Amino acid sequence: MLNIELCGVKFKNPVFLASGIMGSTGKSLLKMAKCGAGAVTTKSISLNEREGHKNPTIVELDDSLLNAIGLCSPGVDEFLEEIKEIKSYLNKMNTKLIVSIFGENEEEFKEIAKKVEHLADIIELNISCPHAKGVNKIIGQNPDLTYSICKEVKKSVKVPVFVKLTPNVTDVIEIASAANDAKIDGFTAINTVRGLAIDIKAKKPILANKFGGLSGKAIKPIGLRVVYELYENFNKPIIGVGGIFSGYDAIEYFLAGASAVQVGTAVLKDYEIFKKINKEIEEYLLEENLTLKDIVGLAHE
Repeated sequence: MLNIELCGVKFKNPVFLASGIMGSTGKSLLKMAKCGAGAVTTKSISLNEREGHKNPTIVELDDSLLNAIGLCSPGVDEFLEEIKEIKSYLNKMNTKLIVSIFGENEEEFKEIAKKVEHLADIIELNISCPHAKGVNKIIGQNPDLTYSICKEVKKSVKVPVFVKLTPNVTDVIEIASAANDAKIDGFTAINTVRGLAIDIKAKKPILANKFGGLSGKAIKPIGLRVVYELYENFNKPIIGVGGIFSGYDAIEYFLAGASAVQVGTAVLKDYEIFKKINKEIEEYLLEENLTLKDIVGLAHE
């Protein structure tokens, strides 16, 4: 009932692990696969080893997180060793692998994509981290940079390429249009929302980086709005992300136009969340006498 297909890739269910949560090691990715994820997404991988921000890097809020980890990465060559160790196990469980990558320019994105292509079922371009050092934080706000990076990666690899969009722009459709013009295969929406938390006793920002990316329940209405707009404007598959804690949250995303969803913050409270969400989706579809394909974009009719 929950089988789906995106760009020729078949998934056993539409509930995936989002990038940035439990995706730093092969073992953590494998654990999420065992917990029922239809696909697991790696933490974003850079070309070379990269340090993140200094502590503190995370602020816990009510069913939300504010983080400024800073896209730390061991580098693509080292991380490939992690992925190689688990790929056969993922295949046996019929769990797909989405590899998230980021770079400082077109050449870096292209080089990383070519290195990971043989292991990835989908490559996800992280052009939208709101707390990264360097140019990455502005790529997803610039249509020209978005176009050139998407175009370079698309012509370099044969696996499907999705672009992860930021909500931290005036017009997300302008950025999505640039990616669409570059023949991207699909969209992931959304990345975290730029935010700030202040310690009233210390009278200064809590995060060492001051600003961080807000995830969790607080951003679900924003994620839904972006997915809705993307569905209205483009004929490409969308993976919805942001504030998904239940099957009912996921169903909202499907109705808005998403074909699959990714779960991040909720995983930290319950590793079994994938099974729970899938069960609630199935119950809803049976109750409504509908299929998953039936409800994708249904809120637009």
